[in-house]
Order: sequence, then structure tokens, then C-alpha cells
Amino acid sequence: MRILVQKFGGTSLSTPQAREHVVQHIRRELSNGYQLVIVVSAMGRKGDPYATDTLLEWIGQNGNRLPAREQDLLLCCGEVIAAATLCSILNEQLIPAVVLTGAQAGFITNDQYGDARIVEVRPTRVLEYLQENKVVIVTGFQGQTENGDITTLGRGGSDTSATALGAALQAETVDIYTDVNGILTADPRIVEDAKPLSVVSYVEICNMAHHGAKVIHPRAVEIAMQAQIPVRVRSTFSEDEGTLVTRLEGVTDRKFGIVDRYVTGIAYVNNVTQITVDAHEGAEDLQLRVFKAMAQHQISVDFINVTPSGAVYTVFDNDAERAVTILERLGYRPKVLFGCAKVSVIGGGMNGVPGIMARIVEALTEREIQILQSADSNTTIWVLVRQYDMIEALRALHAKFELHKEVYDTNAVIRQ
Repeated sequence: MRILVQKFGGTSLSTPQAREHVVQHIRRELSNGYQLVIVVSAMGRKGDPYATDTLLEWIGQNGNRLPAREQDLLLCCGEVIAAATLCSILNEQLIPAVVLTGAQAGFITNDQYGDARIVEVRPTRVLEYLQENKVVIVTGFQGQTENGDITTLGRGGSDTSATALGAALQAETVDIYTDVNGILTADPRIVEDAKPLSVVSYVEICNMAHHGAKVIHPRAVEIAMQAQIPVRVRSTFSEDEGTLVTRLEGVTDRKFGIVDRYVTGIAYVNNVTQITVDAHEGAEDLQLRVFKAMAQHQISVDFINVTPSGAVYTVFDNDAERAVTILERLGYRPKVLFGCAKVSVIGGGMNGVPGIMARIVEALTEREIQILQSADSNTTIWVLVRQYDMIEALRALHAKFELHKEVYDTNAVIRQ
């Protein structure tokens, strides 16, 4: 069988008009000879009747004491409603379809309710229905423990469901449909000349997702990368093929040519606070005490620089006051800078290339933007700036690396 997994997000299913586009995408791929597995999210967004955030609000309005295990039972309802709705529409249009919950589709997870990890996918029933030439609709975001308890996979869980199913079924491709036309070089709400990317590597999109781009969840990409399953990020409301996420090595599709660029995109995370803790004489265990305390109080830390004289790191603004209180109880006097933003310059081609950091500094200096902190990896350079400088920093970096221009040389010699 030629198996294709299609995942449709909440906005793709939220209105009759949107659902009509979904059916068109399903019809097209059936006519192309694919056996289809459709993974769905809950319909709509916060405020819509069946959206996950709406269900969470409902708990808050009714006691706000629902245990994590029972909360997962409630949160699964949104995807079940979406799947049943789509199944009814397809059968009415003479497209045979069947619904499986995450558990019925074979998702076995650990018992970390609210953010479960997939242990195994046993897609026996999915394959049986595909053999019967039915479209199999699977509720995303959910699975079950070995003991049969329902679990949810955390934010972005439906993306993770889709790529995990794609891997288990050895699908040709996983198509992630959203309300945007693929992955762009930057957030188009901030950078007006942000350009759609035709192809990116698994590593690049993982970094973009980890550092602020919200088009696809990084866990989903990591699963696809391990299984070497291509992923396409597409718009529900367009026939465009969107962005292909794959290994860039050995790309032979003549549409793309050789992918030869240093920087792929710019991402950001705002609303963060920088904390600096200086070591006083005889405080060799500062780093251990600081980061152990943050971990014990479930405070996520990022952008970490450790030196013999102390530590600098960031936390989200809503954790900042609690973090400072904890440090003061340990006897430290932290320096705190509220209202920061982390800007990331991402590209699989920058490793070992001289001058990338110089261009970043040049771009920001030209706009009189102060760099508060920096760090780098093989594919990403991060800078911390004040939040009021973030928009200007994104635009300056996007322009400095000319990301608004064509990023592919389609006339280049194709890798063989």
C-alpha cells in the first residue's frame, strides 16, 4: 500500500467551509492512489465549544480540582468530536471512513498524564481498515497506558501522533495542514517580506520550532527524522505543496536544486527575564545550588551561560518573581532584567562558516540594539535583546541575511 498520513489542525475543521477544503484534500490524494490515515485535532481554538483550551477553562469554572488522569479523559473529547464529524461528512459523500481513538489506533504511552510520551505504536487495526479501502480517521493528541488509562500527549500532540503513525506505517509522507502556507523565513506578522521556504532540513525546523516558530511541534519532527519520513507543512486553504521537511543531503528533486544557504530563518521567544547570579568567595557550588533549586521548583531555565564567577540564564516572565524569591532564600542577590526577548538565527549551513556572528552584531549595531547575551550551536546563534527592540532586531537580521530573496538556485547542478 501507498500510505499517506494527513493531519488537520483545529482551524482546518472549525467551520463548514474549512471542512469542505479538508474533504477536497482527501479526495485529491485518494485519486492519486493513496491509502489515507487522517489525524485530527479538536475543532477550533480557545472559546470555541470543543477546543482543548475551552475544556480546560470548563474545569477551572467547575471546582478546578480535576486530577491529571481524569483531566486527560475530558481533554480527549475534543478530538473524538472532530473525528466523528469528519467521518460523517466523508460517509455522506460516499467516501468510506472509520474512526479510531488513539488507543484503538495502537498508541501505547507512559503514565505521565497531560504530557505522555509514546512508548510504542501498534497500528494493527489501522492496517486492517486500510486493507478494506477505508479512510482511517484517528484522534490525535491521545493514547493509553499499558493498563488502559487514557493519556494525552501535551501541546502539539496531534502533530506527534501524525508523525508517529507515519513512522509505524512506513508512510510515504506525512502532510501537516494548518492555516498558514508552509514555513516562512520569519513571522510574517512582524517581518512583512518573510518568504515561504520550499524545503528545510529536519534539524533546521526542529530549531525553529524549539525557538518560537509554532507551525509544527519539535517532537513531531524528531520522530519523523528518526524514521526518515518526509513531512510537508501545508495550508488547508490552498493546493500549494507548502514546505517539505526532509534530509537535505542527497536532495534530487529538480524543483529545489542544491540547498546552499547559511541562514534559513529567524525565530523568537518573547516575555523572558534575564537573571544573573554572581559567586562570592568560597561559593564554588553556586551553579549546582542555583540550577538544582530551579529544577526542584519546576522553573524552566534557558539561555544558560556558566562561568567561574557565576551564572546567567533566562526564565519566562511569569516565573521570574518566584525564581528571584528562591535565589534570595539561598542567600544570593540576583540581578534581574525583566522584559527581554530571545532572537534566534537558524541555518544548517552556518556550521564552521566565519563571519555569521559578525554580521549579526553588525545588523543589530546599525539599529542601535544592545546584545545582552549570546550563545550558539552548530545550526543556531541566539542573542538576547530587550523586548522593545525585538521587532526591529528581527527585521534587521532578516534583511542582513537577505532572506527576502530567492533562497534556492534552481539552475544549480542537482546532487546525484
